Amino acid sequence: MSAKTTSGWMYGFIGVVIFSGSLPATRVAILDFSPLFLTAARATIAGLLALFVLFVFKEKRPAREQIFPLSIVGLGVVVGYPLLSGLALQYVTSAHSIVFVGILPLVTALFGVIRGGERPRPVFWIFSLVGSLLVVGFAVAQGIKGSPVGDGLMLLAILLCGLGYAEGARLSKTLGGWQVISWALVLSLPVMVPLVFFLPPASFVQIHAAGWIGLSYVSLFSMFIGFIFWYRGLAQGGTATVGQLQLLQPFFGLGLAATLLHEKVSLGMVGVTVGVILCVAGSKKFAKPIPPQKNPFSPQSPF
Repeated sequence: MSAKTTSGWMYGFIGVVIFSGSLPATRVAILDFSPLFLTAARATIAGLLALFVLFVFKEKRPAREQIFPLSIVGLGVVVGYPLLSGLALQYVTSAHSIVFVGILPLVTALFGVIRGGERPRPVFWIFSLVGSLLVVGFAVAQGIKGSPVGDGLMLLAILLCGLGYAEGARLSKTLGGWQVISWALVLSLPVMVPLVFFLPPASFVQIHAAGWIGLSYVSLFSMFIGFIFWYRGLAQGGTATVGQLQLLQPFFGLGLAATLLHEKVSLGMVGVTVGVILCVAGSKKFAKPIPPQKNPFSPQSPF
């Protein structure tokens, strides 16, 4: 393994660890902030930081044809996932919601296949179906004592996040890794900044220290710094290989939920997470298109 590949794995691992704290931090933050304000505030803070970094490094503006893909990235990871997961955490615990993160690599791979125009092997779809059924079955089984609303919101959040990840990885080939999330954040500022002033809490005096810590974490680490490590790892070590590290995220997240938030992690959560990860690993193995029928005019899927 080359030094560059090793470095890629290291950066990718750091990115996954950072992302693992997103849902527990969001769970803490929404105890003091509304999901709408939290989404706008984290995007604004990260967007201003991204604007500063872009200015310091004198990055050129994205081309006109890159604006729409950047908007898709923003819809998925800047607005969609933060807002929907924040709303979901009003109904379910972070440990419960982390189970759904287990299908994020699978959803990302699916969007990568769709956007890349590849024709995966039939076994890929079998693993995809089994993994999805595991999560849906878990949600249905928990529905009586859980929350169908929270589960539905998490599924939508994962779908949008997977779309944003796949589009961002595809766009990073021409625009650059950290530049993708930076420009997506900057493009969101005209909408997010006004929302911060229109949706403030009734009183900032009553905000607990934990709420401020949660807001700071999701703004600085989940929304910006984590992507710097993650995209750099993908660039140096390869998307297909370093992307496998994403399979560790649910386990780190469950550990944080149990230790920091003292949430109950049931054997069912662990079992479903393991099952989904096995399906994701199997699906990734067969995600490559059938060689003779590969479309030479379609860009290769990063996932």
